[in-house]
Amino acid sequence: MPTELKITPELVALHGLKPEEYERVLSLIGREPSLTELGIFSAMWNEHCSYKSSKRWLRTLPTKGERVIQGPGENAGVVDIGDGLCVVFKMESHNHPSYIEPYQGAATGVGGILRDVFTMGARPIAAMNALRFGAPDHPKTRHLVAGVVAGVGGYGNSFGVPTVGGEVNFHSRYNGNCLVNAFAAGLAKSDAIFYSEAKGVGLPVVYLGAKTGRDGVGGATMASAEFDETIEDKRPTVQVGDPFTEKCLLEACLELMQTGAVIAIQDMGAAGLTCSAVEMGAKGGLGIELDLNAVPVREDGMTPYEMMLSESQERMLMVLDPDKRAEAEAIFVKWGLDFAIVGKTTDDLRFRVLFDGQEVANLPIRELGDEAPEYDRPWVEPKPRPVISASDVPAPSDCGAALLSLLGSPDLCSRRWVFEQYDTMIQGNSLQRPGGDAGVVRVDGHATKALAFSSDVTPRYCEADPYQGGAQAVAECWRNLCAVGAEPLAATDNLNFGNPEKPELMGQFVKAVEGIGAACNALAFPIVSGNVSLYNETHGQAILPTPTIGGVGLIEDRTKTARIDSLKSGDVLFLVGADGSHIGASAYLATIEDREDGTPPPVDLAVEKRNGDFVRSVIAKGMVRTCHDLSDGGLAVALAELAMASRLGADIEAGDGPDHAILFGEDQARYVVALAPDDAQRFEAAARDAGVPIRRLGTAGGDRLRIAGRLDLTVRAMTVANESWFPSYMSGTLVEPPAAA
Repeated sequence: MPTELKITPELVALHGLKPEEYERVLSLIGREPSLTELGIFSAMWNEHCSYKSSKRWLRTLPTKGERVIQGPGENAGVVDIGDGLCVVFKMESHNHPSYIEPYQGAATGVGGILRDVFTMGARPIAAMNALRFGAPDHPKTRHLVAGVVAGVGGYGNSFGVPTVGGEVNFHSRYNGNCLVNAFAAGLAKSDAIFYSEAKGVGLPVVYLGAKTGRDGVGGATMASAEFDETIEDKRPTVQVGDPFTEKCLLEACLELMQTGAVIAIQDMGAAGLTCSAVEMGAKGGLGIELDLNAVPVREDGMTPYEMMLSESQERMLMVLDPDKRAEAEAIFVKWGLDFAIVGKTTDDLRFRVLFDGQEVANLPIRELGDEAPEYDRPWVEPKPRPVISASDVPAPSDCGAALLSLLGSPDLCSRRWVFEQYDTMIQGNSLQRPGGDAGVVRVDGHATKALAFSSDVTPRYCEADPYQGGAQAVAECWRNLCAVGAEPLAATDNLNFGNPEKPELMGQFVKAVEGIGAACNALAFPIVSGNVSLYNETHGQAILPTPTIGGVGLIEDRTKTARIDSLKSGDVLFLVGADGSHIGASAYLATIEDREDGTPPPVDLAVEKRNGDFVRSVIAKGMVRTCHDLSDGGLAVALAELAMASRLGADIEAGDGPDHAILFGEDQARYVVALAPDDAQRFEAAARDAGVPIRRLGTAGGDRLRIAGRLDLTVRAMTVANESWFPSYMSGTLVEPPAAA
């Protein structure tokens, strides 16, 4: 077989293959690969597509449950929500492309995750994004924030899906490697889910959607490497998105699925035509033969290598019932999209690629797909940090000023500047806008049901103790769903870490996965889909370990929910859970003391479940309409956020203990709830019956938040501090938070 270029060790290294991996290629095929074959191995065996460093540990996660229809291994997870309906959802990263070209990197991240959902036959109903950027004073941060937010909004708004929640955080460890994690969820009928496993021999393989170009060639390989000073050279590996074409593709695919023509279907995402074809064939125990001369292209002179590795967007690959060809093709012609038969299924477990009448690739399909290399990387246990107690940290001289500093800090300030660039109300089903504990979306066409969505992780906890940090990410996501009254159903994960070849970083990954698994088991919150993003490093500096958890919850009766902006004058406020005590690795320590040492708060999963189940029960009974979970910044920040959202003050009894521990301690499994005075005794009785500790905090009213003997601030002063940072930062006119008033 002729080769276009001589395969040298340097060329192999450029394709991200280790020498021992290349030796395995040689032994598998018994000869030197062609350039196209080398590209195919590079695409399929890179970290982004093969999970070769993480497979072993991902298998330890709980993935099954009473409601789980489809767990990991498909385009997205599928969970039953009753009445013949299911929710389809997943989260994926687009980190490296977004650092190189923030607008298109973020936009195509949104486009890719939407395709994962509607490939399964679901209409997308909600999106979220979890974003991490470098220090605000880093010269590239503002540029990245502006581009990424514009890309997320530009694609999601044009496609027509509401962005209902997410996260934005800043830390110097993301200076050279921002994180863009995109989540999407869709609704489908439980008996009408479409899968990617090819079935049947000699059936046509059909290319659907937009034409293939040179954008994104080598993108998956680039996403599996550290960054260095050549980063700008990688710009051509970033895909270019067209949300309007994707909208047409959505409608065409959903219409096509009604015809019975689809035997298997797969999104062309990372590694494009290569990955989609290999995965379909390998899952079905079939071979695939492709004729690249039939692939629709938008550029002249494209080589087989470029066509196989292009990551042009808005494309699908399908195995078609041949009797339905005319009907299927007519649908795509109607929507102005390409429909081309580009190959067939075979019975020989080979992946053959033809071009100009020649065979440019002939490879074993299983070894490319589900039998790619798998490593048990060496890892070391993360070193424990010393415990910091409240007595080790000076109490604030002015608690009000400390609270204003926290509310006006980059990590805790209002994200309004971000979410107002997103269409949060399109489709007309959003019941809660971003800014609360979880996004809530009505199940269209159903009389009572709604779905809740949340995304959570606290990277500074994961850095301090990856096990506790992983468990806390799950617990906080679960808690946020409970806080709106939703029964947590299942989760998706997006595990963002540094170089797995460094034992100390692999140790962070291992312990975080163990913590995630323990929490998911204890909370009956299985992981049904997800993504691993490794090699998030620049010049050897790794990001903070960031295992993002995206969760979905079900509300059976959407008239019985809770929110943070429904506080009424005279309402009685209660703390559910214990008083604050834990100051280590807290937002208070980072913001006020400029320290990030200490251990994170321990997560007692039994207490987490007990308290969350109780909160959901009192919301379901209509007793509680206002609820907010406690997380960053502890009790004082939670109370301030309730007051600002409702534009109403409160008089609060502080409790016993050091000021900074009581006000800003970040102990877990806690909520603030508010209810009408007539319901207070009933609530207290219910808490006693459930064995849940509560403390009566005080009463809502007026225009000030007063915490007896500790702080006294107007709601306006808190709001100004909270709302000012983001727009001031993005306009280059940062102002100091106002003094306590």
